[in-house]
Amino acid sequence: MQRLLTNCRVATMRSGSPYGLIENAAVAIRDGHIAWVGIAADYADDSFEERVDLGGRLVTPGLIDCHTHLVYAGNRAEEWSLRLQGASYEEIARRGGGIVSTVSATRAAGHSQLLEATRARLDVLLAEGVTTVEVKSGYGLDLETELRMLRVARELGEATEVDVVATFLGAHALPPEYRERRADYVRLMIEEVLPAVAAEGLADAVDAYCEGIAFTTEEVRSVFESAQARGLPLRLHAEQLSNCQGAAMAAGMGALSCDHLEYLDDAGVEAMAAAGTVAVLVPGAWYYLRETQEPPVDALRSAKVPIAVSTDHNPGTSPVLSILAAMNMGCVLFGLSPEEALRGATANAARALGFDDRGVIEPGKLADLAVWDVQSPAELSYALGHNPCRRVFKAGVSRNGG
Repeated sequence: MQRLLTNCRVATMRSGSPYGLIENAAVAIRDGHIAWVGIAADYADDSFEERVDLGGRLVTPGLIDCHTHLVYAGNRAEEWSLRLQGASYEEIARRGGGIVSTVSATRAAGHSQLLEATRARLDVLLAEGVTTVEVKSGYGLDLETELRMLRVARELGEATEVDVVATFLGAHALPPEYRERRADYVRLMIEEVLPAVAAEGLADAVDAYCEGIAFTTEEVRSVFESAQARGLPLRLHAEQLSNCQGAAMAAGMGALSCDHLEYLDDAGVEAMAAAGTVAVLVPGAWYYLRETQEPPVDALRSAKVPIAVSTDHNPGTSPVLSILAAMNMGCVLFGLSPEEALRGATANAARALGFDDRGVIEPGKLADLAVWDVQSPAELSYALGHNPCRRVFKAGVSRNGG
């Protein structure tokens, strides 16, 4: 299909003017990619099969949620209530709650149950203009359930109008049966689970949780070395509750992203800058955990570390199912500008996932586009509880038909 989008304003997210904004714009789409973008009066090609009048609305790149845990069973509302009464995340985790409680529910759920529940959550994200989403495993912590989670992620990517990036997160937490056998669990992930995941082609990357209540830097390094031997890119949950020097280690290994980063130090910032590793901020988890230490946004800016924003949707510490809300939180809680927040959910989120074919509206990129009923791009980070998305094009095809 060849079509021309007209009567619109386009936030290309290219450098230059704020948002790379083009007034009185047109976007030409051919074979699922952007063929041309610019001022409509400058476009002279009449060969397109369809012209779509967007009524003066704003067009942005399709949004990208680059850090989610969408596949799981159960919920942890009771733990949230305990945290409101003063219990810390670490206390709950050490008593067998936290991630481990979701592991029990997820292990007990069948493929169809997980698929149905995850599809419902994914649909909420898609309604807000998301065209690419990352989905992690990590609530199985055994061979059978980790594979089941990743198969669900793969199936959703094949069945829905969204690109699903599947990430293996076996090093998420210690399951109860390995609580006193850490080395055995790490060995299980490296020698049995990761090879099975790779053999079936179920993962696009490998993640780990480097933290005092999770895995040490050296344990994570051993998992990452096994991942790299299989050609899998790396990303890391790093410096969320303490500074474990995980970000510097991961950046040194060429990680695509390090996420959370509340306790990131100058050495970690420098390592990420040198490696081109993206800083993925997850303000929903910071909000739900009622943290007080913010990630070092000014230091990341000064070092020119790309900053992305995500929902971190999960059942325990960030039950946020709105990328627009995450963008708002990034502004209100962490001091991002609305432009940084939108770039964090488009161009920089694409970079965090290793993509160079999306996140910006320019010739040659995928025609993943969101159409918004707003006057200014800043409005996308402004209101909570309002979804102004009116139309989405995935690879040039409208989700609502055509």
